[in-house]
Amino acid sequence: MPPAQILRAYRGRAFLSPAAHVLCALAAALLVQSAPGSAQKVRITNLSDVDFGTITNLQADSRRTQNICLYSNGATGGYSVLASGSGAGSAFSLANGPSLMAYDVEWSGQSGQSSGTALSPNVALTGQTSSATHQFCNSGPSASASLVVVLRGSELSRAPQGNYSGTLTLLIAAE
Repeated sequence: MPPAQILRAYRGRAFLSPAAHVLCALAAALLVQSAPGSAQKVRITNLSDVDFGTITNLQADSRRTQNICLYSNGATGGYSVLASGSGAGSAFSLANGPSLMAYDVEWSGQSGQSSGTALSPNVALTGQTSSATHQFCNSGPSASASLVVVLRGSELSRAPQGNYSGTLTLLIAAE
């Protein structure tokens, strides 16, 4: 099974699966270990459920942020982020039978952010630098990056009612 972060929506409720926290950490470690001669490693922790609750205003964007710990042991703490979704062409989309609802993914190299750089499917965001000094953020900053998931009002307002689900895969590589 590929490493994945699961995004699900159930009747206006969307959340990220807690089990995916381990899978994302493994994705980062496997990606780095596959590079010949590379001793650099990355670790992503503190991913948890993102609950959108009941969405009543379908005209407005619904945005949720996770403050996560992203550690890179490279000399500069550098890393890249590559995201892919489960839609056609790795698009960020949720499905309810034949109905699709797109969502946006944003990344910030700083914690506590409510917006970030928009990610495109299968396009690495390079040049990121982690401020984490410990692989679990036990010392130093408690979080070092922000993952933002956005359900746009334009998508919410035209999506038929139902249960939507999809997969968001994050690959983190040391630079």
